[in-house]
Parts: sequence; C-alpha cells; structure tokens
Amino acid sequence: MFLVLKREGDEEPTRWRYEPKKLMSVEREDIERRTGRHFAQFTSDVLQGNSLCRRALLFTYLRRDHPKTKFEDVDFAWDELSLEYSRQELQTMREGVQESLHGDELAATLRQIDQQIEDAYDDVEASGKAELPIAG
Repeated sequence: MFLVLKREGDEEPTRWRYEPKKLMSVEREDIERRTGRHFAQFTSDVLQGNSLCRRALLFTYLRRDHPKTKFEDVDFAWDELSLEYSRQELQTMREGVQESLHGDELAATLRQIDQQIEDAYDDVEASGKAELPIAG
C-alpha cells in the first residue's frame, strides 16, 4: 500500500510505501504521542480515514525527507492525500475473494477489483505475499 500526496499543480504524485511493520520504533512512538492511539489502533484508523492519523503518517514520511519539518506545517486538502493499493496487492485480494465469495457477490467484487487493477500503481519492488497494512 502507498501513501500518495498529489497537490494541486504537481505533475506527479509523491508516493511512499506504507508498511506499518517497517516504521521505526521512534516513529511509532511519536505517532502514538501525537494521535493518542496505540499503534495497532492507529493503523486501523489510517485505513478508515481518520484525518489526524493520516496527518501524523504524512508528517512521518515528510520528516524522513526533510528532517526540519514541523507537525504544525503539515496541511493538506482531503483530496490531495490518499492510500492506494498496488496492482500486486489488488491481485492478491482478487485471489482471496475467489476463495471466499460466490455467485453474484463474487462477480460484482471481481468487477470492482479488476477496475481498480487497471488504474493501480505497478509496484515492481513488491516481493512475496501482500499483507494488509495493520500492525499486529
């Protein structure tokens, strides 16, 4: 999964690989302090669209590139920041639903996933089986 920032006027979005289990302990602890959530709850809230959690995540990645970035300076319009599954992750999900869904529900879900696959970012660096971005 990727955290994607595309500000108005940007030709290309900035894309960071979002793997909660790969965040460093200092980053996780900072996120917990800023959001008031334990890390597992934070990862769930990021996926559900919590603004503070997404801002804290964006801050974490921006600070990696620009260490003097201040949390107070991190601001974005809601449509400028998104989470996106890679093509490979969507293909893994597609395989999973084929094992768990049937009939019309399966057909509708496959159509939806196939449509997302067409537009998804091709993560050529992906290796192994895709995991959901929830810290366990």
